[in-house]
Amino acid sequence: MKRTAKMVAASVLAMSLLGGTQAWASSASLSRDGLKNSNGGLMVDVTTFAGLGDDGSSDAPRPIATFRAPSALLIKEDGTMLVSDTRNHLLRSVQGDQVGTFAGIIPWKDSKGQPVGTRLDGKAELSIFQEPMGLASDAGGNVYVADAGNHAIRKIDAAGNVTTIAGNGLIGRKDGKGPDATFDHPQDVAVAADGTVYVADTLNHVIRSIRTDGSTSTLTAPSDRLIEVTPGQVVNAGDYLDGDIAQAKFNEPAGLVLDAKGNLYVSDSGNQRIRYMDFSTGKVTTVAGANEAAAGQLYNKQDLYAPGSFADGDAGKAQFNFPQGIALTPEGGLVIADSMNHSIRYLLDGKVTTLAGDRHQQTGETDGVEYGAAFLKPMDVAISTDGSLYVADAFNNKVRKLNAYQLPPSLPQDDRIKVVVGSNVIAFDAQPEIVNGRTMVPVRAITEALGYTVGFREEDRSVQLTKGDVTIELSIDKTGIQRLEKNKQPLSKTMDVSPYVKEDRTYVPVRFFAEEIGMDVQWDDATRTAILRPATNIIK
Repeated sequence: MKRTAKMVAASVLAMSLLGGTQAWASSASLSRDGLKNSNGGLMVDVTTFAGLGDDGSSDAPRPIATFRAPSALLIKEDGTMLVSDTRNHLLRSVQGDQVGTFAGIIPWKDSKGQPVGTRLDGKAELSIFQEPMGLASDAGGNVYVADAGNHAIRKIDAAGNVTTIAGNGLIGRKDGKGPDATFDHPQDVAVAADGTVYVADTLNHVIRSIRTDGSTSTLTAPSDRLIEVTPGQVVNAGDYLDGDIAQAKFNEPAGLVLDAKGNLYVSDSGNQRIRYMDFSTGKVTTVAGANEAAAGQLYNKQDLYAPGSFADGDAGKAQFNFPQGIALTPEGGLVIADSMNHSIRYLLDGKVTTLAGDRHQQTGETDGVEYGAAFLKPMDVAISTDGSLYVADAFNNKVRKLNAYQLPPSLPQDDRIKVVVGSNVIAFDAQPEIVNGRTMVPVRAITEALGYTVGFREEDRSVQLTKGDVTIELSIDKTGIQRLEKNKQPLSKTMDVSPYVKEDRTYVPVRFFAEEIGMDVQWDDATRTAILRPATNIIK
């Protein structure tokens, strides 16, 4: 779908209602300090950080730059974001408000106009990649690339020179030094403090390591499970086994991250699990993920993968659907790009919660609050030095940004009832109050803050709140609420509290009105504050 300036402007409008962006507080504990919604999840605002959404390779300001299936992210120490622009066969950079090209060129396009990749070392601006995916960096500023389509691991040094440190472009599973080693679509890399590069060798279903002398070794056991996917076509499928590292088995491992102890988390995509490789004990364990078959046979005879599903809760009972890229938060939690659930999940202290994504796992590209935002196959996540969380939203051709919602600093520190819209505190000339457990607010201040006009019809004592073609009608001392929209049938609902007049002010229940116009409403009991945010950037 082609984007227009009007559509970009809508996103900017939504951000303005949210009060701009805020940092994912890196110094705070998200689980302890983050504001929670009524379901116990973290309150999050999702915005589009870069990408118009169309296929393309245009270097441009962030809102109008274009990508083709961005699949991996790396944030360097200087704050530059690198993006594996997989189907463009490029590495892109985001510095400030500008998207550029960090490494690679598009040598030619095929008959359908799609970029074609190959392999060429040399200066970054003249090098060529083929479906680059996972990214990592070391203390010296070198960048490592899982060049999946070339079945190789590439390195871009601090001077901008590209070399192939392992692999030769051929599919295989052979250990050896430099070009003598072979891989099969490696999807991610992680670099240890001693310079060892770990590789998720995805279609070989193993974890590999590359030492500083260029020697590649296989750390885990290969799978011997064969599946006939079509008559006469047999493929080597992955398998599942915890235990000693040398005997452990994986199914299309796709994401890697090292923790502070130097141990490795692995996103085991085909097994719908998160695994942990502890080098001090020499063991692999499963730290999150289960499915309906977990109690018995994990695979049926012809299954390539364990069945995927969706469930939050205890880590051992949580369910994923092709988890991909992973990243560690400052508090030791693991953020997971749950690609086929089109969601961003969070593992912390033995529990899995959903940070963002449509509550029904529906696809889309809308920005908004945690459950109102939608993704389309998110492939990776990255956390910046200020704690902000970014998502490679691959099939939307965008990079998205997640901010933990924070109350505005100007919020009064008292016991009065307060209302905020995004980061703006609403000023009332008469104080809101709670009636039968509902927050009642003077109608004019709240509606004008949201861009609505207020009307009153004396004959039936009804209040009309109007914006564009939409009118929300409430009646004094009656519990009905009606939504009127041009060329649509009226919609009526019953509230459990009715509007009333007090000291010449009309009070309405803020939740019912706000939800009718597409706002998310939460209550923070600690500060006695009703929090209103646009559920999506589609402003009603």
